[in-house]
Amino acid sequence: MTQRGRSLLASRADEYDFDPEAVAVADEDVLGLLEPAVQEWWVDQFGEFVPGNGGFFTPPQRGAIPLIHEGENSLICAPTGSGKTLASFTAIINELFHRDRESPDGLDNSVYCLYVSPLKSLANDIHRNLTEPLDGIADIAAERGETIDIRHAIRHGDTSSADRQKMLDETPHILNTTPETLAILLNSPKFKEKLRTVEYVVVDEIHSLAENKRGTHLSVSLERLEDLAESSPTRIGCSATVEPLDTVAEYLVGCDGGEPRDYEIVDTRFVRDFDLELECPTDDLIRTPRSEVQSRFYDRLHELVSTHTNTLVFTNTRSGAERVLHNLRKDFDDIDETNSGCHHGSLSKERRQEIESKLKAGELQVVTTSTSLELGIDMPHIDLVVQVGSPKSVASLLQRVGRAGHQLGQTVEGRVIALDRDELVECAVMLKKAEEGFVDRVFVPENTFDVAAQHVYGMAINEIRPESEIRETLRRAYPYRNFSDEDFEHLFRYLTADYDGLEDKNVYAKVWRDTNDPPDGEHHYPEYPVGEPLVGKRGRMARVIYMTNIGTIPDSFTCDVVTRGSNEWVGTLDEGYLDTLEKGDVFVLGGDNFAYRYRRGSKVYVDRTAQRPTVPSWFSERLPLSYDLGREIASFQAEIAARLQSGGQPAVRAWLRDFPLDENSVRAITRMFDEQLRYAGVESVSTPDRLVVEAELDRETYRRHFYVHCTFGRQFNDGLSRLLAYHAARRTNANVQVAVADNGFSLSMPLNRKIDLAGILRDLDPDTVVEDLRAALGGTDLLKRYFRINATRSLMILKRYKGYEKSAAQQQVSSEMLLSFAQDLDDFAVIEETYREILEDKLNLAAIEDAVSAIAAGEMDVVDKQVSTPTPRAFGLATLMASDVVLAEDESAALRAFHDRVLDEIGEDDVELDVS
Repeated sequence: MTQRGRSLLASRADEYDFDPEAVAVADEDVLGLLEPAVQEWWVDQFGEFVPGNGGFFTPPQRGAIPLIHEGENSLICAPTGSGKTLASFTAIINELFHRDRESPDGLDNSVYCLYVSPLKSLANDIHRNLTEPLDGIADIAAERGETIDIRHAIRHGDTSSADRQKMLDETPHILNTTPETLAILLNSPKFKEKLRTVEYVVVDEIHSLAENKRGTHLSVSLERLEDLAESSPTRIGCSATVEPLDTVAEYLVGCDGGEPRDYEIVDTRFVRDFDLELECPTDDLIRTPRSEVQSRFYDRLHELVSTHTNTLVFTNTRSGAERVLHNLRKDFDDIDETNSGCHHGSLSKERRQEIESKLKAGELQVVTTSTSLELGIDMPHIDLVVQVGSPKSVASLLQRVGRAGHQLGQTVEGRVIALDRDELVECAVMLKKAEEGFVDRVFVPENTFDVAAQHVYGMAINEIRPESEIRETLRRAYPYRNFSDEDFEHLFRYLTADYDGLEDKNVYAKVWRDTNDPPDGEHHYPEYPVGEPLVGKRGRMARVIYMTNIGTIPDSFTCDVVTRGSNEWVGTLDEGYLDTLEKGDVFVLGGDNFAYRYRRGSKVYVDRTAQRPTVPSWFSERLPLSYDLGREIASFQAEIAARLQSGGQPAVRAWLRDFPLDENSVRAITRMFDEQLRYAGVESVSTPDRLVVEAELDRETYRRHFYVHCTFGRQFNDGLSRLLAYHAARRTNANVQVAVADNGFSLSMPLNRKIDLAGILRDLDPDTVVEDLRAALGGTDLLKRYFRINATRSLMILKRYKGYEKSAAQQQVSSEMLLSFAQDLDDFAVIEETYREILEDKLNLAAIEDAVSAIAAGEMDVVDKQVSTPTPRAFGLATLMASDVVLAEDESAALRAFHDRVLDEIGEDDVELDVS
């Protein structure tokens, strides 16, 4: 250790229960990089942790601080609570203190560091966390007779105009902001000048941005900042456990000359100790009465809460979070409004902030939430996270349970409780893979036209500039590194409104594109050569339109449901639910059954019906299983089937006991797969190399049901089911009903329509998958909704104009008036982006094409199984399609009926009862 570090420790010897002179310190070289006042503050704060941590710094801090000190682009990947955000700021704060002290005039009145986070609440929390070190270091410096002033502030959509003006006069040196606000600042005539001095950009929770269009938008903003800044800013990305690291790092740093910029990765993803286990209230989730399962679940949850200081409970839906909290308060006298709370996005900002403050203070014994507390704020008192049901990915699991033990050296304790047999399998594989260091991959959207349209418009508004510069700036952003010249032509053709009749639809050109005139010409710009292709803005309102309409988060709305003819209002549906509906589908609303007919704008037209429901009302709430975890589940199924064949139930139970599962989970999983093999054979189990098509003739409802076993996740299954339904409907001229889950999908049609679905799957042509899927999407509500979203993102439809604001429902009406016209235009960027987003981002086109190619090449089998009743692994799929399943109690009854039929077929006496 540096002598100064030793002296600082020694001076506080009475504060520690160890001898500072006798402790070996691993990171004295890192401490030596810091300014004296920064060193002293750090030792004050973290000296007591030296023996347990081997030094003053956590592993991500130890790796990152020297890199940032040297100005290296860095991706810091570490679990929640390991100090990665403070690692990114420490070297920056140190540099700013050094400059402020050494410069006679102090720091300039401009921004040196941008901190970009996906959440306003996270920006607020970092702001608070920055205040403590900055004030502490300034106090230490003041004791030495030095006056140091490093300002920091937050700028996002809620910042008042007075505060924005104040930032111009007294500019923060560290500015916390969001991706959307950064894009606005880059087009702010005055404030963008304050960004020329930016030397550091910190992108927090980068994994949650890279996989969506907010991240795409940010990546282009960073390249525009690169053009603006006096020197190339050092980029620092902070991420929880993520994969692949190189992809996320390249997304962070962008490209230069066609190659990724240099970067370093600080990989400390697995430095924290985890105590994870899967629990199940019973070893038989079918025959145990639902009321008893629920009672055991709440008793166990209460036991866990009672034996811990602060417990955070994650559910997969907002309604689930409310329900769990309500039942805890109802059933247990020691849990009430004073020591418990709920936190989710539908609550008011004030209520959420109140819960966050109490969590940080350790005042709440239990808080239930959905996804709103996955990221961000430090909660140092939480010592247990309970996940109810499957979080659907290893990355999400680690992010959520990482909220526990949010201090140096603490073990992360997490319990996952499964209440569903399919989720039991998911969670078993998920926890085992988490133990092994597996992480689901992040997939970055590429070549998105809508985001490109916003940024090209923004660049043109700032100044008339060569088209080559715009192309270069866009292509430096990782998602656009392969944006072709043809793509640019489609983009510019849209932006210049180069389509007959487009302006008649009130869609006007946003930019002009022309070569520079000679000096005596009408449009000559002396700073550019004659003949240079230039781009500039069109319209006097361009800047206002841009500033008030950019962003990528779509507005959403609920649709009024009305009956045809009488026009009677019967309730509302979330628009996302309509993605699952086809004409003729029956759903329940307000206790009555309605058949879906069509939608016009924000109105859904239905008919009352005595038919039983075909689509459950809760379906659209469920989170999708990650594709990578789905592949691992398929491998797990192959292994468990092989072990059952070779060693029976005892061999499987012995194998599963090496997983982080309780005994109920071990026995429930073993029994389910044993019954599957006894009833339908080993080939009825889907694996990475086998898809199973299970066919059932349901003579009671006069329907032909197909259950396709495929664990590759709901996005994959949604796409493949649409592909098969499209071909099946064309061959049978019948309405094909579809229900999609994470472990497969169901197709149903009238019994008199005979079709070989397995044969259709085998005969799919890899070369026509895109064409067929595009045809299958025609006229669907899914296409209509995503066209609206992309038309709004592309500024084809303006949310705000001349003081008037269009609601999402009004946007939908406008988009439906434009859709048929736009579909007839050649290579129209907004239509092409709509199909691209649905196919690539929502339906996992790449994986579907791989699977279809593997089937065509004979590398993946398609097994056809004729059954008299669904197999155990198809029970969940069958209840999605079952006509009498409306409520949870109905589902339980249907599962018992399916199970009884299977036991009758295999002979219940034959079921192995070995208790080893």
